[in-house]
Amino acid sequence: MLDVIIIGAGPIGLACGIEAKKRGLDYQIIEKGALVNSLYHYPMNMTFFSTSDKLEIGGVPFISHNAKPTRAEALEYYRRVSSHWDLDLKLYEEILSIQKQHLAFDIQTSKGRYTSKNIIVATGFYDRPFLLDIPGEELDKVKHYYSEPHPYFGMDLVVVGAANSAVDVALETYRKGAKSVTMIIREKKIGENVKYWARPDIVNRIEEGSIDAYYEAEIESITEKEVVFKDKKGVHTLPNDFVLAMTGYEPNFELLEQLGVNFQQDEYRTPVYNEQTMESNIQGVYLAGVVCGGYKTNKWFIENSRIHAPRIIESIKKK
Repeated sequence: MLDVIIIGAGPIGLACGIEAKKRGLDYQIIEKGALVNSLYHYPMNMTFFSTSDKLEIGGVPFISHNAKPTRAEALEYYRRVSSHWDLDLKLYEEILSIQKQHLAFDIQTSKGRYTSKNIIVATGFYDRPFLLDIPGEELDKVKHYYSEPHPYFGMDLVVVGAANSAVDVALETYRKGAKSVTMIIREKKIGENVKYWARPDIVNRIEEGSIDAYYEAEIESITEKEVVFKDKKGVHTLPNDFVLAMTGYEPNFELLEQLGVNFQQDEYRTPVYNEQTMESNIQGVYLAGVVCGGYKTNKWFIENSRIHAPRIIESIKKK
């Protein structure tokens, strides 16, 4: 029987594995995708908001060639960390079910079965996009993930959203030759939390007319050749080749529900946990990283949730 199973091989899941190994616990990290799967699916040219030292785990220095590290540098760093600590990883292995059996958990995955005294949920949120729930969203032209600008050269684009990802997509596709870029924004303006170097850029591009933007607007339907949306002035139709719906993502609430984790009665559906130990209302179930914020996915980052790992492992060790 394992002392702890860590669900998720993102930076915080890896940090938990490192702490477990340092304290002599029998652990296993299980990840349904690649190592740091969320970071892998970030846009290829993405730059982090944090400096490299804020992304470090396990005492391994993160040296970047830039003021802010890139996605490629982060992938290289976390590969190096995993190799340095020789972490026990099970990649491309999906959790199918978890059942509490007396004082242990029985975990069935796509490749095997495990028994563990404790579980750490460090699943992040990036693999579950918010859907538009409109006619035409199922079309191949609608994308909830963005990798690079090349496929959109010479195309009429609609970008949905006004946060960091939407702003990055709009600016990059515009600069790499999209025929037109139109932002459909539910809010009254570009988000205040947009990266400080990107916000004036997108505001200036909109003001000069290089990128079109409709505020307090929502898409009503999508067809193969058009997008229909409405704003305060009425209903509009745009010629369109692709819709890049940068509408955000949500945690894996179903997994938390399966484990019996309770939620606070707030608008963010924040999970219940002890802030000192990170243990949920279910004994032996711990939460780490972004998942702790519920829908408020901008509350926890790598840099401010690294502290979850030592808190959790200290609690488990005391048991």
